[in-house]
Amino acid sequence: MSWHPQYRSSKFRHVYGKAASKDKCYDCVPITHNINDNHFCAVNPSFIAVVTECVGGGAFLVIPIKQTGKLDPHYPKVCGHKGNVLDIKWNPFNDFVIASCSEDATVKIWDIPNHLLKRNITTPKKELLGHARRVGLIEWHPTADNILFSSGYDYKIMIWNLDVMDAVISNPVKILDAHKDVVLSMSFNTDGSLLATACRDRKIRVIDPRAGTVLQEGSYKSHRVNKVSFLGNMKMLFSTGTSRWNNRQIALWDQNDLSVPLLEEDLDGSSGLLFPVYDSDTHMLYVVGKGDGNIRYYEISPEKPYLNYLMEYHSHSPQKGIGMMPKRGLDVAACEIFRFYKLIPTKSLIEPISMIVPRRSESYQADIYPPTAAAQPALTAEEWLAGINKGPLLVSLRPGSETVKSQTQFPDQEPLTEATDLSQQQEPQGRISVEDKQKPREIEHGRKRLKVEESLPENQQTCLSNGFDVFQCPPPKTESELLQMYYRQQEEIRRLRELVIQRDIQIKQLSLELRNLRTDTDD
Repeated sequence: MSWHPQYRSSKFRHVYGKAASKDKCYDCVPITHNINDNHFCAVNPSFIAVVTECVGGGAFLVIPIKQTGKLDPHYPKVCGHKGNVLDIKWNPFNDFVIASCSEDATVKIWDIPNHLLKRNITTPKKELLGHARRVGLIEWHPTADNILFSSGYDYKIMIWNLDVMDAVISNPVKILDAHKDVVLSMSFNTDGSLLATACRDRKIRVIDPRAGTVLQEGSYKSHRVNKVSFLGNMKMLFSTGTSRWNNRQIALWDQNDLSVPLLEEDLDGSSGLLFPVYDSDTHMLYVVGKGDGNIRYYEISPEKPYLNYLMEYHSHSPQKGIGMMPKRGLDVAACEIFRFYKLIPTKSLIEPISMIVPRRSESYQADIYPPTAAAQPALTAEEWLAGINKGPLLVSLRPGSETVKSQTQFPDQEPLTEATDLSQQQEPQGRISVEDKQKPREIEHGRKRLKVEESLPENQQTCLSNGFDVFQCPPPKTESELLQMYYRQQEEIRRLRELVIQRDIQIKQLSLELRNLRTDTDD
């Protein structure tokens, strides 16, 4: 069984969960008591948003991510809904835009100012009117800009294009009416070309959202599904639910054959829901229990046994909801590979929990931080609606790599389109790497740098690290800039050490040659 695994080599075998200290938590937060099975929390590197209790309508709080400690009881809210807020999601490509849905059958898009809120926000940027009953779920498209999916209790999933000037949008670009009951969960594959849903009729469906056709549909008599998630590009689905004996249960499915699960396993007899959270970069799967304080985590492999149990994070404080920080907001210096924000309504507390890989080295660990999804769309809304599919743009989490990804915004990169298309075809999982787009420019820059270094005398050579002159950079003004400068200097020190070692080897070789020449002349 997966909870008694045989020994296997893995970089993540010893991952452990670490709860933040009290001063790094968010205290006195009036967390909602709504009984819906949603996360009620959304996080990005700038803000944390949480659904809150509100009299006469629905509201949520938006707190700057660094504003920890006790929250002012009169802190401003975002409160434009006439019914309880059921779900909130940040735009993956804009840290200052958030979507919310409510029991008032509307979806609203909000602009959040980059300064501290001083009064309530009541006017949305856009309002989406189309559902006949309350809206329970919303999801942004993972690669296309300004495409939003919403699911309501009218059994319909609506696709919205927000690239329009109207403040009120009443006509979605597509309506999916393949469900006969309430949709409980929605999940996209990596490039957003497929949508998986779990429905109250106990069926899992894989849908082509643009065509509106159901590609796969399946249910299993011993598994009543609640939540479903695509496992990246593994061609598999993961679902949580209950067995016929009301035990909490997990199941793994082949996305091309939903007739029988690849794996089915009972966990325990608790009644709370299980939220699946998949990290496609590390192939780790987290199963978060609602109503208990545990987080189980597994590693996914493409071959049997598919699901490899790693460990379990235990806590005595039960969580009502959970938020997940995107990879670009993690602390790579501490080898943090994931971060949850746990909602504890009994204590009015939001507690960050970091998942950490124990490493002794203080340098950047590239093996546990593969290129991850960047905060830039790969497609426009019109391109996706026209039928184009592209994987997410990728960026490195190495400190200082921001300059590489910012160059993609320059207009003078049109001649590199062929290289971009080629990298897209050669990428094994359909992803486009931001760094791959920059390789021709980096190679040319590296050649120029080598020529400059060769032409200068040794005592006049500049110290370059990742293309930066370390001693001519402006002094860091923030903690993140200071950390980036520190990592650049560490890399420069390592480079200089390697250079010194190479020079020592050359000196030894030359001394041996001289010695040989002397012996030859003496003979």
